[in-house]
Amino acid sequence: MKKAYIFPGQGSQFVGMGKDLYTQHEEVKQLFDKANEILGFNITEIMFSGTDEELKQTKVTQPAIFLHSVAQAAVAKDFAPDMVAGHSLGEFSALVASKVLSFEDGLRLVSKRALAMQAACEANPSTMAAILGLEDAKVEEVCASIDEVVVAANYNCPGQLVISGSNKGIEIACEKMKEAGAKRALPLPVGGAFHSPLMKPAEEELAKAIEETTFSAGICPIYQNVDALPHTDPSEIKQNLIRQLTAPVRWTQSVQQMLADGATHFVECGPGKVLQGLVKKIERTAEVSSAE
Repeated sequence: MKKAYIFPGQGSQFVGMGKDLYTQHEEVKQLFDKANEILGFNITEIMFSGTDEELKQTKVTQPAIFLHSVAQAAVAKDFAPDMVAGHSLGEFSALVASKVLSFEDGLRLVSKRALAMQAACEANPSTMAAILGLEDAKVEEVCASIDEVVVAANYNCPGQLVISGSNKGIEIACEKMKEAGAKRALPLPVGGAFHSPLMKPAEEELAKAIEETTFSAGICPIYQNVDALPHTDPSEIKQNLIRQLTAPVRWTQSVQQMLADGATHFVECGPGKVLQGLVKKIERTAEVSSAE
């Protein structure tokens, strides 16, 4: 039996996240205290008792989910992954848990990523939408037919694909998706067009930080978002991580590849159970659980 540890992305946050881990484990308390020091603000206070609005700020959300995910992996019983993967932001958590990145470097990169993405969104207002009930190829075809910037961004599971682009492009795309037979086309309450060409300024800024950071071979392969393939070479992992901000998250394909490579049990590390649900939609017979 091969275990795949999977790490969630933005959207899984909730007020109170991580508090139990903090009070029960000295190791986690040290990680959280170190995070407050590195970030320069009290993220644990916002995580434990802040408001939903405070927690929804990208500069807070991304480090918070990363911190919770890494802490949960650090104290998980018998943590011995045969493979890891993370959804978007979760890829950074997966890299720290699998020893490719140090906790400190991972947190600094996540903070830099969040601030760069927030700046890109403010400079060029944009959005995303979830398309339900259409084949991936049809969604791609509709996106390609629109003159505005609109691309497939998150291949979450069969019949659920998130698109990303300009506000006008997403508005046009939602109408066209419905005309093409989509069950639903739902605009999402997000800060901008993540995983699209509109994130190019953020990608360029993050690239410099990634290039200057030390990456190691790690303890197991990581299945990366950009190509859904396993990687252990630090230079390849770096390049894929840089491309991730403007490329789609190939989650469906990643899970399918992990299954093909022998994964039988998927363990989610982090807040919520979103990825467990997606894995079951991709393969009903897969065994899923939380690291809690």
